[in-house]
Amino acid sequence: MEKKISEIKEAYQAAEIHMLPEFVSAYKEDERPGVAALVKKARKRMEALEKELARTEALKAYEKKYESYGYICGIDEVGRGPLAGPVVAGAVILPKDTDILYINDSKKLSEKKREELYEVIMEKAVATGIGYASPERIDEINILQATYEAMREAIQNLAVAPDILLNDAVTIPKVTILQIPIIKGDAKSISIGAASIIAKVTRDRLMVEYDKLMPEYGFASNKGYGSKAHIEALKANGPSPIHRKSFIKNFI
Repeated sequence: MEKKISEIKEAYQAAEIHMLPEFVSAYKEDERPGVAALVKKARKRMEALEKELARTEALKAYEKKYESYGYICGIDEVGRGPLAGPVVAGAVILPKDTDILYINDSKKLSEKKREELYEVIMEKAVATGIGYASPERIDEINILQATYEAMREAIQNLAVAPDILLNDAVTIPKVTILQIPIIKGDAKSISIGAASIIAKVTRDRLMVEYDKLMPEYGFASNKGYGSKAHIEALKANGPSPIHRKSFIKNFI
């Protein structure tokens, strides 16, 4: 007995990605337009997965190049540019031949995708570390030195000591571990991309919490960056305890 299209649609919606070839094989000869449309959708999903697998494999080029060193750690930071809040660094050691898909420069991902990937990275990573530099520290030693400090803290907070560091663009002073700086590394290395994601999600969640304490600045939406509404609120209310005094001199 021929299955109803509604039943086939339910089967398609329930099918996980690895089940799609079987779905296509089962229904590719069905000439009903509704079924043909579902088969076409399944094929598109399969093609998209193949592209993502190839992209992710290309992201592992640096990890494969240096795999003989042992534990490879990606390092990245977020929050160098905002007027308020800390700078946050992430450090991630992924397992060799990690199967995590969709990792990219955190700025290229939606908030929803970053949150999803954060959970996957935290679950599957060999080790993760987060480091912070407060607004006061940024004002005291400047943003670059504060960023280095946050990165060193992130490395120290790893449960496993790395053998080599893949850094997004910079070489971190006062670190004895071998470092490989990679320009735009968060889009070229899966480890650095993973570090950028956990740093971004950590900082964004923190800024949402600050927003509950100081809602007048709109930190939940602007994350401390100098949006028009944020600058207007800063002029109207004066600086909050988490504003960087060295960054807001032109506004108040």
